[in-house]
Amino acid sequence: MAGETKSILLVGVGGQGTILASKLLTIGLMEKGYDVKMSEIHGMAQRGGAVSSQVRYGDEVQSPVIELGDADILVSFEKMETLRWLEYLKPSGSAIVNDIEINSTPILMGAAEYPKGVIEEIEKAGVPVSVVSATAAAEALGNPKTMNVMLLGATAARMGLLDIDWERIVRENVPAKLADLNVQAFRKGVELVG
Repeated sequence: MAGETKSILLVGVGGQGTILASKLLTIGLMEKGYDVKMSEIHGMAQRGGAVSSQVRYGDEVQSPVIELGDADILVSFEKMETLRWLEYLKPSGSAIVNDIEINSTPILMGAAEYPKGVIEEIEKAGVPVSVVSATAAAEALGNPKTMNVMLLGATAARMGLLDIDWERIVRENVPAKLADLNVQAFRKGVELVG
């Protein structure tokens, strides 16, 4: 439908490359001719704290902020972060969840426990969810840090955005020595939700 704005919410913890994935996504959408707005919240990113990035695109986007119940897709780089941000999804929204647990500072200090049954809770909420082992797949490629580009590939596939020249965008925006590996990661991400 013409004029409809789509909203993608990417969440994770510091050091996972959430912001880079969002920037690559924004570049691709702009090159496709969309009006794109992006906002990011780093939190305590350097210490493994929560990080979120909001990317909105369409013919004319008024605000970079995704309101509660307005995200078309939630892309979670870490399982527990999915639960924190679930209420931002539209009733018709879906989620891509990287099947990895990263303990927050309170958990590491023994003040809290990692919640059990995270995926079951998401499914109980009626959200169509694709659980992917992006971190394990990135490790199998030879570099766990490519997990973010893998999730970008999964997002592009899920949102029907594969007609963008993502491989060139990835090559132009990652260190040259890691370009081939990141292109492989993007392709693998497309397969993960295929």
